[in-house]
Amino acid sequence: MGSSIFFKEFMVENKGRFHRYLNRVGWMYIVPALVMYCAFMLYPILSSLVLVTQKWRGFSKQFVGFGNFVRMSGDKIFWEALGHNFLFMAVQIPLMIMLALMLAVILNQGIKKFRGFFRVVYFLPCVTSLVAYSVLFRILLQTNGMLNNLLKDLHIILEPIGWLNNGFWAKITIIMALTWRWTGYNMVFFLVGLQNIDTEIYEAAEVDGASRMRQFFLITLPLLLPVILFSAVTSTNGTMQLFDEPNILTWEGGPSNATMTVALYIYRQAFVLNSDTGYAAALSYVMVFIAAILAFIQIRLMGGKDNERR
Repeated sequence: MGSSIFFKEFMVENKGRFHRYLNRVGWMYIVPALVMYCAFMLYPILSSLVLVTQKWRGFSKQFVGFGNFVRMSGDKIFWEALGHNFLFMAVQIPLMIMLALMLAVILNQGIKKFRGFFRVVYFLPCVTSLVAYSVLFRILLQTNGMLNNLLKDLHIILEPIGWLNNGFWAKITIIMALTWRWTGYNMVFFLVGLQNIDTEIYEAAEVDGASRMRQFFLITLPLLLPVILFSAVTSTNGTMQLFDEPNILTWEGGPSNATMTVALYIYRQAFVLNSDTGYAAALSYVMVFIAAILAFIQIRLMGGKDNERR
């Protein structure tokens, strides 16, 4: 009893000193992370604001003001690359979301045995090494590769398809690779969303005579809108930053820039072609602005529909 009273009196007398000690300890934990954030996040952002007004030639720099943005307006390769980004986004993202949703519904309702096995199988591509799966796709899609030989044996095609040598088919190859890699990743989110829907809602719908198809469109889709929105926004951001697949799979955006993306073009401007980091920084800011606008539009459209249903 006496010791507890002594401890309370000691804490009251040394309260200010104890709080100062805790503050010092807290800052000891925070300062290293704060220094790292300033060095690798804040400083690059601030320095890039200066870079967009400069033109670099080797180790020399020249102030050009808005010259980089003027140059961008007449850069045909940039606009072509931006068109490829929008093409991949418009085709691949809806296809991937539909496949992911379909697989999630099948795993949630149709498959009872080995459900965990199929989840792992579908999720495995997104944790596969980018370089490994790109090289594997290149081997499979060669002119004399396994896929062309299989299609010829099935009498689907007469001549080998130039998956990597033809501009049109190279785009199809990128879309197939992206869909293969990210469908299982988004399927996991849809699966979690489906499992959080109260089964009593479906039971009540069955009592009212609603078919499985009506339940899907009138119950499942509306309740999954937040998950679909999350998947659409993150997939859009990922597609606008697409770099690895066109760089490795189609040999740096080939053939003849048919799969060139803005991220790959920024990399080539900064480190391969001209070493013009100022122009690359200007391109990067434009892409951030475009991605923010697309995210805002998606949130307004899908978020507004979700609020109306509520």
